[in-house]
Amino acid sequence: MTMNDAALDRRDSAARHRLDGLTAAEAARRLVAEGPNTLPDRTRRGWRAILGEAAREPMFLLLVGAALLYLPLGEPRESIFLSLMVVLMLGMTLYQEGRTERALQALRDLSAPASTVVRDGHRQRVPAADLVPGDIIVLTEGDRVPADAVVVETSGLLADESLLTGESVPVGKRAGVASAPPAPPGGADLPWLFAGSLVVQGDALAQVTATGANSELGRIGAALGAIRPPSGRLQQETQTLARRLAVLGLTVSVLLVLLLGWRSGNWLQALLAGVALSMSVLPAEFPVILTVFPAIGAWRLARHRVLTRRLAAIEILGSTSVLCVDKTGTLTENRMALRRLWHAGACHDVVPGMPLASALRDLLDAAVRATRPQSSDPIEEALRQAHATQPARPARDARVDMVREYGLTAKRPAMIRIWSDGSASFAAAKGAPETIAAMCPEEERAPALAAAADMARAGLRVLAVAEAGGIVPPWPDDPAALSYRMVGLVALADPLRADIPAAVAECRRAGVRVLMVTGDHPETAAAIARQAGLADGAIVTGPEIARMDGEQLAARLEGVSVCARIVPGQKLEIVHALQRRGAVVAMTGDGVNDAPALRAANVGVAMGLRGTDVAREAAELTLLDDRFPSLVLALRAGRRIFSNMRKSMRYVAAAHVPITVLALLPPLLGWPVLLYPPHIVFLELVIDPACSLAFENEPEEQDLMRRPPRRHDESVLDRRALLAALLRGMWAALLLAACYGWALARLPVREAGATAFAALILCNLGLLLSHRQRGILAALRTVNPVFVAIAAGALGLLATALWWPPLAELFRFAPPPGRWLAVAVLTAAAMLLGLQAARAVGGER
Repeated sequence: MTMNDAALDRRDSAARHRLDGLTAAEAARRLVAEGPNTLPDRTRRGWRAILGEAAREPMFLLLVGAALLYLPLGEPRESIFLSLMVVLMLGMTLYQEGRTERALQALRDLSAPASTVVRDGHRQRVPAADLVPGDIIVLTEGDRVPADAVVVETSGLLADESLLTGESVPVGKRAGVASAPPAPPGGADLPWLFAGSLVVQGDALAQVTATGANSELGRIGAALGAIRPPSGRLQQETQTLARRLAVLGLTVSVLLVLLLGWRSGNWLQALLAGVALSMSVLPAEFPVILTVFPAIGAWRLARHRVLTRRLAAIEILGSTSVLCVDKTGTLTENRMALRRLWHAGACHDVVPGMPLASALRDLLDAAVRATRPQSSDPIEEALRQAHATQPARPARDARVDMVREYGLTAKRPAMIRIWSDGSASFAAAKGAPETIAAMCPEEERAPALAAAADMARAGLRVLAVAEAGGIVPPWPDDPAALSYRMVGLVALADPLRADIPAAVAECRRAGVRVLMVTGDHPETAAAIARQAGLADGAIVTGPEIARMDGEQLAARLEGVSVCARIVPGQKLEIVHALQRRGAVVAMTGDGVNDAPALRAANVGVAMGLRGTDVAREAAELTLLDDRFPSLVLALRAGRRIFSNMRKSMRYVAAAHVPITVLALLPPLLGWPVLLYPPHIVFLELVIDPACSLAFENEPEEQDLMRRPPRRHDESVLDRRALLAALLRGMWAALLLAACYGWALARLPVREAGATAFAALILCNLGLLLSHRQRGILAALRTVNPVFVAIAAGALGLLATALWWPPLAELFRFAPPPGRWLAVAVLTAAAMLLGLQAARAVGGER
């Protein structure tokens, strides 16, 4: 049974509705008039909102309070200085938060949905925000409807409108006109589509009727926009720690104020000392770290074609222990080409551009008849391309049309389509060799399966093709009931990407297991696994998985490197089985049926080029180029971001200890108060950019990708790490207290204070240096221009505070003798040597 090229393409031509759509100029005019097709974005913050939030932070309230306290003390210079510092720190906050907001906005722009629209007679991909009423949009299975619309033409369209109705059962849609008001969402056999609904089956052309706030979804958008996602684990843990430290600081500050006020009778000075102590204890940098690092890190990833849709994924990437990856398009180049045909017991290589023999052409015709005309599947596209290069055949069966289609299912991985010329009908089937062979006579099975196995061992993707004739209506519910005959096999090649072996090897060095999950024949999967460097593990197949329960599957997956003949629903079982054994799983996927597995995985990874909207929405990451090395790059970046966040938070915890001790200890011992609010502000000018900018720009450590994955429940600042940071800070505090006490015994008060403050600044820079890398020498060898700039700026400000009379008077300093500056340097050096010795003895990282 054959047909000419015109008959093969008839349905394709009918599906391409010749609506020209709007012109680009008209669409631009309507966009100005109607506004963008977006809902109000409550997550976007302008500079006024950023400044408003910053001005309500406790640190700024304490600064303003201290500036006001200096006025009744008759010290207007201190009040003016603190007021200027308030403005300066607000400016720094605006810069840091603005940079974060710009990074988040860049991510929003990249992750904004796109739609296929007909304009000027051509299909083009445009941002969904640019849609206007009157646009003709193209919808296929897996698309999210971008605006309210009326169906112009459809082929078996089913839409899930549960977002609007709460009803999970999809409803069918038919073509209609936009002459009447739309019915409410949820109605079956109606022409109306609504923004936010999901196409679960079929395809359609639809004309946009309402966009943005005028759509059905827009009318409830205010309620949706007010919903804020819950805080992540890191945020919750850090907020708890910050609250505890704030309560501790406030309690100690109140006690200090009472003690100094009772001792001296000068309650305003006592209140200033208490404010300084509160500022020294308050860990205002923690929220900055938790905001800046993930946002800037996600922006850096986006520059490498990896889009982070949920910032919480940054935290999880560093602990990922298993990468479950698709073969086609991820490990391979996703450019299938027909390479070999098998017919009547013989294999024939396909030479591009050479016409096929008549029997082989019949085999290719049958394969194309079992192929959708507009499918984006690379195998079906390759078959259509191979068919298009063959010369036209004499017109036969010109009136044959496709009348029934049976899509792929989990139990039947085959596409079957029934064709009819009005008097006679026949079926064309294409699918997994074992599935097609099972529907054919027994004597045809063994040769076909043997040939399929041989070609699969060569790394080819093999499909069997069969036909059934003499069919009469009504069409059966189960196409397997038809009488098929084996036509032959088609084999296609999808070469491995050249950079895959190196990326797989890098994962192995990092202790991350790579598990290939594919629907291919086991032999084909094994051939690709050998090329990729995954040949040392076992292979498990989908039919085997179907016979196992969860615990059996979890045990079976130990030591497995390839899962073959997997149907989409089994991806979810694989994720759960791996997680049952404590694995942190990243799973790739691109189809509608992959969404549950992507959602269940610790990190879902969608394909940006070939993935559906549903897959992208379910995933935390989107690979914009569909490349596995990009996923490995994201893994590396996730480890670096988490490592630098941990270093930064440890530095902040350590740096606050000597400041707190020097704010509290002198009054308790009866020494002159060393730190007042201006001194704390000076220190914050060092700590704030150091904890965010310096550590965010810190290069990764050399062995970062040679370490095993961290535990998924490991905190960025657990008790052990917090205790170690506090001990480092306490070591610095003891040395600084000794330095101040020694200077007070031999120098005037102002010179002693200047010496101790210089030592405090140097120790702070030493703590910053010691937390950058594992070991001081490694930190000195690692180039970080931001650290150099912060250190130079801090030393420049210190020199100004010591030797510029107006600022020295403000800080109550007098320039110390040179030998006492050497004492300050030696104090910082002793601190560094002690930290290095403790690291060597304790093996701390």
